Amino acid sequence: MTLCAIMYASIDFSLERMDVAVKCPYCAHLESKVVDSRPADEGSSIRRRRECLACRKRFTTYEIMESLPLMVIKRDGSRQAFDRNKLMGSMLKSCEKRSVPISTLERLAAEIEQSLQNEMEREVPTTEIGELVMDKLKDVDEVSYVRFASVYRQFKDINTFMAELTKLLEEK
Repeated sequence: MTLCAIMYASIDFSLERMDVAVKCPYCAHLESKVVDSRPADEGSSIRRRRECLACRKRFTTYEIMESLPLMVIKRDGSRQAFDRNKLMGSMLKSCEKRSVPISTLERLAAEIEQSLQNEMEREVPTTEIGELVMDKLKDVDEVSYVRFASVYRQFKDINTFMAELTKLLEEK
């Protein structure tokens, strides 16, 4: 029988053996050895098979990176937690009736979120997120890009819309 223990807290490393102090789910002994280690969840975590040094039973742990909450500063100055589902929803709306696979949009959303996390800024304005989305959509589907830009940039009239289209054509 395999038990999965997920390690969310900080990890105690022993410098001599590079073992991690994880309590055995069977006997609660604190010493175990890593039998196998491999990436999991597309590289976002590490799966480790461990063997307890006391009872010799094996168990699995997952080591994941702790991410700090990301706050979005809205145009009106209010703040709310970053929500990947909202990001996906806005991209799905702009790609409606287009041949853009959902898996592509999920990948773009993950890339955008990772990019924001890598910046180490805990508060990000919606303008920065919108620009990242437009940069990604431009390479995937130009019509979706223009749809997103028309809502995001709040085009007031046909002239501002045409200026954006002209800029897009000049970049090609």
